[in-house]
Amino acid sequence: MKRLLAALALIVLGSFTACKKSAPTLGLLVWEGYADPSFVADFEKRCQCKVSASYMGSSDELVAKLRGGSASNYDIISPSSDVATMIATTGLAAPLDLSKIPAYKEVMPQLTSLPLVKSNGNVYGVPFQWGPNPLLYDTTAFPKPPDSWSILWDPKLKGKVSLWDDLSSVYMAAQVLGFDKPDPHTLYNLTDDQLAKVKAKLIELKPNVRKLWSTGGELTNLFENHEVQIAMGWPLMTNQLRKRGFPIGETIPKENTTGWIDHLMITAASEHKDLAYDFLQYVIEAKTQKQVIAVTGYLPVNPGVAQYLTDEEKRNLHLDDLDNYQKRIYFWENVPRRDRYNQIWNEVKAAQ
Repeated sequence: MKRLLAALALIVLGSFTACKKSAPTLGLLVWEGYADPSFVADFEKRCQCKVSASYMGSSDELVAKLRGGSASNYDIISPSSDVATMIATTGLAAPLDLSKIPAYKEVMPQLTSLPLVKSNGNVYGVPFQWGPNPLLYDTTAFPKPPDSWSILWDPKLKGKVSLWDDLSSVYMAAQVLGFDKPDPHTLYNLTDDQLAKVKAKLIELKPNVRKLWSTGGELTNLFENHEVQIAMGWPLMTNQLRKRGFPIGETIPKENTTGWIDHLMITAASEHKDLAYDFLQYVIEAKTQKQVIAVTGYLPVNPGVAQYLTDEEKRNLHLDDLDNYQKRIYFWENVPRRDRYNQIWNEVKAAQ
């Protein structure tokens, strides 16, 4: 009997020990590059946890997953500035206790002062990365940087263009039509008449579009396989292609461009909020931001990162002329009629 009791005790003790040793898993639903092992591994080691990341291809995909009942699968999300306000005001994200994120005070005030993730006196998101949607091009096909988005409609580029399968393509066409003059905010508040003209303009572009892309890797492959020569993209693809030795160029055309501020939010359904706070603090620290931008090529939110960069790296990130660079980017805002915009974009894709 004693032997039986001793055996049972060992089993119970073993089960408890195994449970105690099991590492918590932090679930992320974020943009590509935002959970790269180069900086996540140190966090996992430091906090004795696992980070499980899923990646999204558009802001609408993120919203659909959160509304579709899978919010409980994720502790942290990285909405862009065009849906961050909606997420902050509809109970999908938890209000933040900023005292648990000391590095928040180090973030650029140009970003934290914006109302994008604030509601009823609470802050719901921490700026993480920001940047433009630039025009990317194969420098062997364009020895000089294209100076206008309108080049995408050049008949010589039939079958050589790629667009992001996202509402940013709607914003871009609206810029080509001049709807952002004199007020860039108009891009996110287009009338039905303006949207009809945007739709017609994008349908005109379809013969030139070889393929729409949804993830950064897709566009990188399209360039590497010489399937396209020019596209709207992200600095992430520029960074990836340069590392692979591809002759990629990146520019902001004369019409300027739209861009985004990606925030990290803790979901209301998160069961690991303390660990999520630790992650937010970790990734906006200056040292970690240096590792993040090495992967993404995006702009850091913590200006303290400059102490870890060479002069060339600062120039490549436009940190030597930050104010003027930001003026060329019309940051995404909440789109009150987002469903209508999506309808227009879907009609463009369906048009023959």
